[in-house]
Amino acid sequence: MPKILIVEDNELSRDMLSRRLRRKGFEVLVATDGQEGIAMAQRELPDLVLMDLSLPDLDGWEATRRLKKDAKTQHIPVIALTAHAMSGDREKAIDAGCDEYDTKPIDLRRLLSKMVRFVEDPEASGGEKSLA
Repeated sequence: MPKILIVEDNELSRDMLSRRLRRKGFEVLVATDGQEGIAMAQRELPDLVLMDLSLPDLDGWEATRRLKKDAKTQHIPVIALTAHAMSGDREKAIDAGCDEYDTKPIDLRRLLSKMVRFVEDPEASGGEKSLA
């Protein structure tokens, strides 16, 4: 079962996404800010991090930079999540080390199609991808 770390400060968004991913068969870990996200990633070594970019104190861009500089966590794929889809934000996220980028509100089908490139599909049977 792939382990997904959600780093999200908005309680409603965090709870909704974690419930939906659990129903799809993922093990879900949750962090509420960048510092907690880094610590949890170092401790739990998830298969994928879903990183909100607009976090208090330590934002998602800097948290991603730190994860990618750490030999222990640099291999973990990071998908940036943001409600602020301004021109240049995708490039800024990729430059910070994010492996992919997605916008809020989250379209679960679209997000899962991006996630499947980085993790095994927990509901796959016969090698078919069926996350959506």
